Amino acid sequence: MADGLTDLYQDLLTGSYDCVDRIILNGYFRMAHRPAGFRTWWRKLTGSDDTLDNTHLMRMAGRFSRRIRGYAKAHAIPVIDCRIGERKHDLATQYLAQTKVTRGVFLILVGRARVPVWEVGRNHHLEHKKPMPYVNHYSVHILDPDWGHITIKISGHPPFPVQVMLNGHEYVACQAAKAGIRFTKEGNCFTYISDAAGLAKIADTLSEASTIGRLSQVCERWIYTACLCFALELEEQKRSGFHYQYSNFQLEYSRNLVFDLGGQMEQVFQALIDRSRVPLNLKTIKTILGYRHRPKYHKRKAHSGQWEIAVEKPTYDLTIFKLHCGNLTLKIYTKGERVLRIEAIAHNAAELDCGRSLEKFPEIVAALKSMLERFMNALSCIDQCFIADETLEQLPAPVQLGKTRVGGIDFNKPRMRWVAQAVLALSPSSNGFTASELAQQVRTLNRQSESDYGPRRAAYDLKKLRGKHLIRRVGNTAKYEPIPAGLRAIAALLLLRDKAIKPLLAAAQQLRPTRGPQNPRPLDTHYQTIYAGMQGVFQELGIAA
Repeated sequence: MADGLTDLYQDLLTGSYDCVDRIILNGYFRMAHRPAGFRTWWRKLTGSDDTLDNTHLMRMAGRFSRRIRGYAKAHAIPVIDCRIGERKHDLATQYLAQTKVTRGVFLILVGRARVPVWEVGRNHHLEHKKPMPYVNHYSVHILDPDWGHITIKISGHPPFPVQVMLNGHEYVACQAAKAGIRFTKEGNCFTYISDAAGLAKIADTLSEASTIGRLSQVCERWIYTACLCFALELEEQKRSGFHYQYSNFQLEYSRNLVFDLGGQMEQVFQALIDRSRVPLNLKTIKTILGYRHRPKYHKRKAHSGQWEIAVEKPTYDLTIFKLHCGNLTLKIYTKGERVLRIEAIAHNAAELDCGRSLEKFPEIVAALKSMLERFMNALSCIDQCFIADETLEQLPAPVQLGKTRVGGIDFNKPRMRWVAQAVLALSPSSNGFTASELAQQVRTLNRQSESDYGPRRAAYDLKKLRGKHLIRRVGNTAKYEPIPAGLRAIAALLLLRDKAIKPLLAAAQQLRPTRGPQNPRPLDTHYQTIYAGMQGVFQELGIAA
């Protein structure tokens, strides 16, 4: 775990560990997701196309519902029909605390969601219903000996797509208990660890290639016997060749810093937010006055990317520092009383360009880890704000970059300050930034048009920064990323100018006399008399200049 933020506060920590947190896999029967493949599968299942019609498809969905409810009644498993907007995870947590089940299904939740559904026309022509309908989905909550609490969400309509939801912290807790490591777990967080190195070693196994087999095993162990069996009996599954393939949908990778004292964690984190919010261009600050739980209703946002900080008031203070862009999210927040968690989230694994098949799981985890470390290094550079002695003197001097001679960097010019601020704002980007993105960010800061500052001018300014070794090109691509030492220098120069030089100059200037009220009243006249008299007293005492 090599990152600047962890190294910076290493003396305040009692331990740290990395963990793959939430894992969501999509399960699908590839053949049945195409019209020709579905027809071929139906023939294997029933023997002919004669029964391939909407009525039989609806009967199959109805049979699924009757069977799963009948099984739950026979085995005293609660089945709850959830309303729109109801938090199913909170409901499952309540039942998990009360259940006496140690292995197997302990709860089934029923909700409605959109899913592609086949519609059969004349001559058994298949096409998806439009618009996509809402159908019942059954969330089967299971206790597994290796993975703890897992959830399998299955649609009651053929070809029965599923989602498998697992939690890496649950897996680590199960394995740590088997290894004899004592720990205290609050929610989704370890607050006390008797053997931090041993638990971190167990958590690291989730990033290895062997995790592919573990994920496949837990899916195969429960999907066919606890979910799909209500739609297709085991003999029907075998006869028709129904078998799921799996792909990665959502993943979270977290780094957890366990502080010795909760007060030190809070001071470090609040200072980090205060120093990073402006340089990283965090525009929205949201304050929610809550009670014990977080808000139950989450408003969906139409735009694709936003920077925000959310501050809540649950049982103890909780601060969330979040960078959201597209389907990728980076955030830092306090977890428990002594744990600071940094997370990299892929809401859709396709965003990482690593492929989505289950075999790509280690590559996706590696990409999230790299993104998280870049984010933490950027924060540590801004927090540290260190600048070398010779950097300040060498910045204005011209430099040779390859065969091109470019000018120096003068932070007294507004254009270079805007460029520096834009580089700071784009520094946490997962895959670097382009000249066009830098130009757009600069235009956002100075409110200019594209003709005033476009990609060509941005490219020239990037050459200046490259010549001073403040940024570098990402491989052979047209993207750039800041160098840690350069990022510290940029942050220090901007901080020095905005927080030290400008306030000192403002304090050195003589204050302008106010114009006073345009229509003075007698009370205003008395106030001006007292003000002038006090100024004379201050001058005699040497208090006012």
